[in-house]
Amino acid sequence: MAYNEKDLRNKAEAYLKAERQQVFRQDVEQELEAGSWEALYDRFYTSLAFGTAGMRGVIGGGTNRMNSYMVRKVTQGLSEYLKDESKNPSVVIAYDSRHYSDLFAKEAALTLAANGVSVFLYSTLHPVPMLSFAVRYLQTTAGIVITASHNPKQYNGYKVYWRDGGQVTPPHDYSIAERANAVKPENIKELSEQSARDKGLLVPVPDKVDEAYYHTALGSLRRPALVQNSTITVAYTPLHGSGNVPVQHLLAQVGIKCVVVKQQQEPDGDFPTVELPNPEHPNAMKMAIELAKQEKADIVLGTDPDADRLGIAIPSSETKQDYRLLTGNQIATLLTDYLMNAHTDKPTGKRPLVVKSLVTTDLVKRITEGQGGRCKDVLTGFKYIAEQIADLEGPKGEHEYFLFGCEESYGFLTVAQVRDKDAISSALASVEMMSYWSKQGITLQQRLEQIYETWGYSTEAVFSKEYEGSSGKEKMATIMTNLRKLSASDSLAGNTITAVQDLQDGRQTDFPPSDVLIFHFQGGDKLVIRPSGTEPKIKYYLFFTADKAGRKALEASLGQRIERYKAALS
Repeated sequence: MAYNEKDLRNKAEAYLKAERQQVFRQDVEQELEAGSWEALYDRFYTSLAFGTAGMRGVIGGGTNRMNSYMVRKVTQGLSEYLKDESKNPSVVIAYDSRHYSDLFAKEAALTLAANGVSVFLYSTLHPVPMLSFAVRYLQTTAGIVITASHNPKQYNGYKVYWRDGGQVTPPHDYSIAERANAVKPENIKELSEQSARDKGLLVPVPDKVDEAYYHTALGSLRRPALVQNSTITVAYTPLHGSGNVPVQHLLAQVGIKCVVVKQQQEPDGDFPTVELPNPEHPNAMKMAIELAKQEKADIVLGTDPDADRLGIAIPSSETKQDYRLLTGNQIATLLTDYLMNAHTDKPTGKRPLVVKSLVTTDLVKRITEGQGGRCKDVLTGFKYIAEQIADLEGPKGEHEYFLFGCEESYGFLTVAQVRDKDAISSALASVEMMSYWSKQGITLQQRLEQIYETWGYSTEAVFSKEYEGSSGKEKMATIMTNLRKLSASDSLAGNTITAVQDLQDGRQTDFPPSDVLIFHFQGGDKLVIRPSGTEPKIKYYLFFTADKAGRKALEASLGQRIERYKAALS
């Protein structure tokens, strides 16, 4: 591939002039000197952009990387937008254990302060849900979390939250991106840390904010007497992230014995004990399960680095020598079932609302609506769940209340005062759920089987294809274009399509326009396809259902059916 060397040199030199941190400058300087145009092209062919969760990318020098300059550039654009939106704008900032998270948090804080925006900056690691809560509690205009969630160690990111505590949604996200993209290096304002503190523009987050969050989480327990001083044992791993302190604190408050994987307890941006710090992945939970076997734990919990995702494993034998990991859909199913059960025991006079992403199992809908609740499907991204909670602050809230929000990617929320997925309070709710069924002499596995008996059997499969590098976006667009050529009566993976929903065609009324395709097949299979908003990949979600009589046949053919879909979509 031929490169425009002059253009690349100009972009690299402009970046080096704007970047203050030598740790990010050095690779660009070396590649310029060596004439490594392919490497430089990948660093500068584009700039990181806002997706469904803000800005995220590989750490390093260049406009297509996460670094000090890109953080300052985006924050300058955010500052300008905030000043247009509010007379006295303020922001609260948190960060996780990833490399340079604390540096990026401080760079963002000082850029905001230089623009006259008041900043509350956490002095220690804090997870996403506590930042979301802090935005609402402190009544700031916005919030920022420096995190790349569950991504590999080479990534970091920048999430922006609005005054409601949810991630920014249109028009704010578009406007912030537009401002950020227009920022020129020479227009980024600067202020020293000492000056920011002297002017009162940079202050620490008060301790009372943490205390208020803990009080809210404990207050969300449906049957607190069941949990208090229970004899159960919890095995837990924070996966080197920010969940360690709050999860242990809450479990201690209710007298639950919690044993923690020591090798994964301390914050570490290298995540040295796992390939990927994601509780969705079995290897990430392996050490916690081994600890559970030693301690005969009743439940195993794992949180990702920013503690918005929760993984759970449960005993699969009475001797607690074997454990099985629950899928995100199974956790969502069990929590929906338990929370609806608790609502039925103590009705509030209002209808409970459960909100799920459209790629989460429809079993959640059947459980909710089968017991008088309402279940609302939204686009992927917890900010859309947050929007539904916000709607209840108006007249709708007179008749409905928020019960539960869930995504199949291990994101759950049981606390309306938080507006993003919350592994901390969801961990507490999961321990309560397990305690309740245990007292009835029922294991969570047995309860799951009872749910299938009542509401029908459902199982799911998720896979993705990655498209790295400068040509990745083009390949993804071509694939989606070709898939849009399929229509009802066509065949895919040997199965006849009965209906196609294209959420981008503007004819859908339930969802805003989005690059998502939904295929319905003869026999009940469903396939949802969407490009990731934060990573260079296309995700494929398969849904299978069966009644009691057809379950064995489905389970027997499931592997082959999934492979046929994978082959057809490869």
